[in-house]
Amino acid sequence: MAEPTQTWLTQDAYDRLKAELDELSGPGRKDIAARIEAAREEGDLKENGGYHAAKDEQGKMEARIRDLEELLKHAVVGEAPEASGVVEVGTVVTAEIFGDEERFLLGSRELADGSDLDVYSAESPLGLAIIGMGIGDETSYVAPNGNQIPVKILAVDTYTG
Repeated sequence: MAEPTQTWLTQDAYDRLKAELDELSGPGRKDIAARIEAAREEGDLKENGGYHAAKDEQGKMEARIRDLEELLKHAVVGEAPEASGVVEVGTVVTAEIFGDEERFLLGSRELADGSDLDVYSAESPLGLAIIGMGIGDETSYVAPNGNQIPVKILAVDTYTG
């Protein structure tokens, strides 16, 4: 079994995700259970669209609860790392990727919720290729389609949220 991945989060992101988890696992579960029960009382479950929709929603909600629990269990909470010119989790990277300039956060999509920044995981092919690189460094990574994608690091900035 693979080791769980630590995810860096700001205190604000952690608090927001914890509040979402509390809502889903408390009132959210009670609400969906009541909706399922009400739909069940309508009769034949084979042709009961409300029942099936509520069960589907319950499944998605339980999956989100599991994801949040795992994420928060392994979260490292703190301030964004101060950019030192080296790509690390929690920094904003400007890179030339296959000839196009892109600016993105290297980290968790949960961290950048509400931001217009694209987010790449440190475990993604791009993230694995650039972690630890400095400004001006060049490398490449293999895209999911098998193509070799050249990357040049142009800037590394502190994430400000």
